[in-house]
Amino acid sequence: MEDSLEDLLEQHGGDCGDEDQPSAPEAKFRSSRMNIQRSSVCSRAYFVVVMVFFHVYILNVIGLLLYVHYNNGPGELVSEDGAPSASISDRGAALPHPDPAASDLHVEDYSQSVGLPRIEGIRVGHVQQVSLLPDRTHEMRTMSLKPLLFEIPGFLSEEECRVVVQLAQLKGLMASQTTTPSKEQEESNQPLLSLSTDEVFSLLDLNQDGLLQHEEIVSHSRSQDGTWLNPDNLRQILTGLEACPTGTLTLEDFRLVYDVSQRPGQQQSAKSRSQFKQRNKNTWLYQGPGSHHVLQSLRNRLISLTRLPSTLVGLSEPLQVIRYENGDFSNAHHDSSPPQPETTCTHTRMAGNKSALTEVSCRYLTMLFYLSSVEEGGETTFPVADNRTYEEQALVQDGVDLTDTKETCGRGNIRMKPSVGTALLWYNHLSDGRGWMGELDEYSLHGECPVKRGVKWTANSWVNVDPDHQQQARYQRLVAKRQQAKSGMEEHYQPLSHSDLHQDL
Repeated sequence: MEDSLEDLLEQHGGDCGDEDQPSAPEAKFRSSRMNIQRSSVCSRAYFVVVMVFFHVYILNVIGLLLYVHYNNGPGELVSEDGAPSASISDRGAALPHPDPAASDLHVEDYSQSVGLPRIEGIRVGHVQQVSLLPDRTHEMRTMSLKPLLFEIPGFLSEEECRVVVQLAQLKGLMASQTTTPSKEQEESNQPLLSLSTDEVFSLLDLNQDGLLQHEEIVSHSRSQDGTWLNPDNLRQILTGLEACPTGTLTLEDFRLVYDVSQRPGQQQSAKSRSQFKQRNKNTWLYQGPGSHHVLQSLRNRLISLTRLPSTLVGLSEPLQVIRYENGDFSNAHHDSSPPQPETTCTHTRMAGNKSALTEVSCRYLTMLFYLSSVEEGGETTFPVADNRTYEEQALVQDGVDLTDTKETCGRGNIRMKPSVGTALLWYNHLSDGRGWMGELDEYSLHGECPVKRGVKWTANSWVNVDPDHQQQARYQRLVAKRQQAKSGMEEHYQPLSHSDLHQDL
C-alpha cells in the first residue's frame, strides 16, 4: 500500500516537472516566435527611416524645381502670349515671323517676384551655344564681365542686313543732333548761358513774391537738354531749399546756393556732357505689328536670347539704324542714365513723377548689330572695360580724354571690329540684388571710332526699363488700358511705344 502511494506521488511529481520544462518542439516554437517579433520590430524601424528619407528627398526635389522656375523663368511669368521664351542652352529657335498679338499689351501682374533675367558671363572667353533659329546654332562669346558684354557672330544673315539698310534708306536718314555746334549756334546760345543769378531767380519765381518754393523750382526748370539748369544745379538748389527752416529761398539765400552750384567742381559732369560729340546719320524703324518681317524677327530673337518679357521689349524704343561715312564717329558715352530722384524715364513719363526735373533714357541693355563690314577704322571701343576700378578722373590720361574717340580710339581696353551680321549685347545696368534694374554700370562706357575707309552701317536695339519697379508696372497698365480702348480701331493702330520720344545719342 505504501509502495503504491509512493509510486503515485512519484508519478505526479514527474508530471509536474514535465509541465515546468516544455518539450523540445514547444521550446523551438517559442524561440522562433521571439525571433519573428524582433525582426518585425526591426522591419518597422527600417521602414520608418526609409520613408522619412524618401519624403525629405521629395521635398528637396520640389524645392529645387521651384527655385529654378522662379529664378530662370521670370519672362514666362510676365508674358501672356502662351509661349515661354527660349532658353539659351536647351530651347529651339524663335519664330522667324513673329506676330505679337494684341494680348501682349494686356495688363500683367508685376508682382515683386518678377525679375529681369541676366545671361551669365562665366568668364572672359567663355563660349555658349544659343539656338535662335530652327536651322542653326549660334556661338555667344563673353568679351568682358565689366560690363557684361557678349559677341554673337552671324546673328543676322547678309540678306537681312541688306534689307534693314534698304528700309532705313527708304525712310530717310537725318544728321545726328549732337554734332559739334557751329559758331553761329554757339553765339546764339551765349546769351542763354550767361544769365545772371538775379535773372535766374526771377525766372524761377513764378508769382514774383520774392520767395522761391519747391513747386516753382520744379515746374519751371524741367529741361531735356539742360541748357540753362542742369540736374547738378537743380540738386544743389533743392538741397539749399531743404536746409532753410521756412521751406523757401530768398534772393540772398538763392545767391549763395546758386553760386555753389556754379563752381567748377560742380560743373565737371555738366561740362563733360556738353562736350559729347558724334557725327553720323540715323533713322528709326518700327518693329511692331505690321512692320517688315525681318524687323519683327530681329526683335523676336532678342526676346529669345535675353528671356525678357515680350511686352517689355515691345514697348521699348524702335530700332535705330546709323550710317557712318568717312571720318564719322561717336565719342564714348553711356546709353542709359543713373537713377536719380529728380529724373524720370522718358519712356514711362506718362505714368511717371510729374515733379521730376529732367527726362532721361532708361535702357536696361543694348544690342548692337553690324549691318556691314568696314575696310578700315570704325571699331566699337570700350575704354574702361574690365578695369579694376572706375573713376572719372582716370578718363583723362596725360592730358588726353579717353572719351574722345577721335584721339584715343587705340587706347580702349576692348575694340570690336565691325563684321557684317555680328551682334554685340551688353547690360547697361547692374542688378539691384532683387532681380530688378539697379545702378548704372559705369564700365559700359563705349564709343565708335572714326571710319577711315569705307561705310559703316549699324543698328541699335534698346530694352527700356524703369528703375522704379512700380512705375514700370503703372506705365504698362496705362498702355494696356489705352490699347483696349482702341481695340476697335486696329486699322488705325499707332504704336504706343515712345518711338518719337527717344533721346538721340
